[in-house]
Amino acid sequence: MTLLEVKNLKVEFQTQDGVVSAVRDLNYTLEKGKTLAIVGESGSGKTQGAFAILGLLPKNGKASGSVLFNGTEILNLSPRKINEYRAAKIGIIFQDPMTSLNPYLRISRQLTEVLERHKGMSRSQALAESIRMLDAVRIPDAKNRIHMYPHEFSGGMRQRVMIAMSLLCGPELLIADEPTTALDVTVQAGIIDLLVDLQEDFGTSIILITHDLGIVAGSCEDTLVMFDGRVMEYRKTEELFANPQHAYTKGLLAAVPRLDKKVERLSTVSYDFLAQGREL
Repeated sequence: MTLLEVKNLKVEFQTQDGVVSAVRDLNYTLEKGKTLAIVGESGSGKTQGAFAILGLLPKNGKASGSVLFNGTEILNLSPRKINEYRAAKIGIIFQDPMTSLNPYLRISRQLTEVLERHKGMSRSQALAESIRMLDAVRIPDAKNRIHMYPHEFSGGMRQRVMIAMSLLCGPELLIADEPTTALDVTVQAGIIDLLVDLQEDFGTSIILITHDLGIVAGSCEDTLVMFDGRVMEYRKTEELFANPQHAYTKGLLAAVPRLDKKVERLSTVSYDFLAQGREL
């Protein structure tokens, strides 16, 4: 069953030099309980497309097209209405766990505030639920560590706190925007494995935004490749890895480091396809 359907989504920004297009005719669907990877280099429009869905574009940004969530049009809702969706139906994990948490507040206050405001829980109820969620994201000794400050957590543990916070209200959709940025490789693998396990436990649909094809293969059913705000390729992940069709996708896959092949120099992406038309 379809949870999210994005049709002809465009995102534009008004600048001093005129209108800049960040996303151009983005189309995809996401089924309930499934994971979609949106892959592309920095500046390809991945994050701005997600921010348009969440109503998080800056004042000079404008989104057009259609975004259906459970059959309801949510693009360009009023600030109050879209805030209700962000609170209860759509969660987001932002890129940098080092700066996403308030350094002046204990983890307990940052988590309980979400439940008190959006679920109407008492302080004690919210604290108990927050501890339960920290246990779910595998933070050791959650009952005691919840009273610590963000600087007392490692980068990987902070990201687990952010994942817990995004799941507190039981959203149907979780948007993970570069959730492994600035983390060690081994920690990255742990975060992706955690997201896969949590999806099975909570039945949440996930949009995984990343520039790293290496973390996509075992965790996402479908993959959408973007460049310059456009869709280059959109297919089942297994098919895309086995037989990429677009030159840009082939370049991205060739640039992924391999342990089973000895190479003196990593491959780089060729942009010759620009002269031949961008889309598949």
